[in-house]
Amino acid sequence: MNSLALSFNETMFNVVRYEQDIWLTSTELAQALGYKQENAVSKIFNRKADEFTQKMTQLVENPQIPNLGMRIFSLRGCHLIAMFARTPVAKEFRKWVLDVLEKEIQHQQIDTRVKINAEQQAILKEIVDRRCEGSTKKRTELWVRHNKHFRIPRYSELLAMHFQDAVDYLETMQIKAKGDIHIDENQSIEILCGQAKLFQAWWNTHSPTLAKLNPLLVSMLHDNMFYMTYAVSDLCKKYNVELPVYDYQHMFELKTSPHQRYNLLK
Repeated sequence: MNSLALSFNETMFNVVRYEQDIWLTSTELAQALGYKQENAVSKIFNRKADEFTQKMTQLVENPQIPNLGMRIFSLRGCHLIAMFARTPVAKEFRKWVLDVLEKEIQHQQIDTRVKINAEQQAILKEIVDRRCEGSTKKRTELWVRHNKHFRIPRYSELLAMHFQDAVDYLETMQIKAKGDIHIDENQSIEILCGQAKLFQAWWNTHSPTLAKLNPLLVSMLHDNMFYMTYAVSDLCKKYNVELPVYDYQHMFELKTSPHQRYNLLK
């Protein structure tokens, strides 16, 4: 779809491909919505900026005018702009952009059937090599459980769309010995504290976004997280538990690559 042509009524869009998605410029979006002023959409955005995410709008370099940025909107961002627009054609445009978005999603779903590449395979292998600690039994268990979890005959058959899930699964899998094993109290405490620490890291990163959807619920859960922090700290001291020194502050940011998530800090 690199040569994709999009038009709405009399407006022919010069589609911008950004992060593999379709984006439209604010100027052409204003024209499509029936505004006479080129900066009409920019004015709408400036008034409602807090309702847009980075997945909806970006400021990028203008190829026609160097050193001057231009604002672009993803299809979801275009739809939100059209929700705020009060022009006669806005309703028709909203339906049109949803139809385009649906087709784009279908196209991306086809693309996601691609299997992981050599670099991604190497990343998964590195995780298994590190976690098995030279043990053939542990190595076998990691791969067998991984392949069974994702329903594939071998790890090289993993779909690219599942790569991040595979990284998380291999990094957090509790390795078992052959047959049933007994987990003593200290091991249980270590597992619980480790998982609680990871959940707290995820919460600290994403709770501000969740607060926009349900501020009351987030406020209540913040209290739980506060007590959990002290509980984890006390248990670690009592049972002499040393948790992995991950970069908890940044490990769950969207910009963090999956294979960098569990990098240990030096």
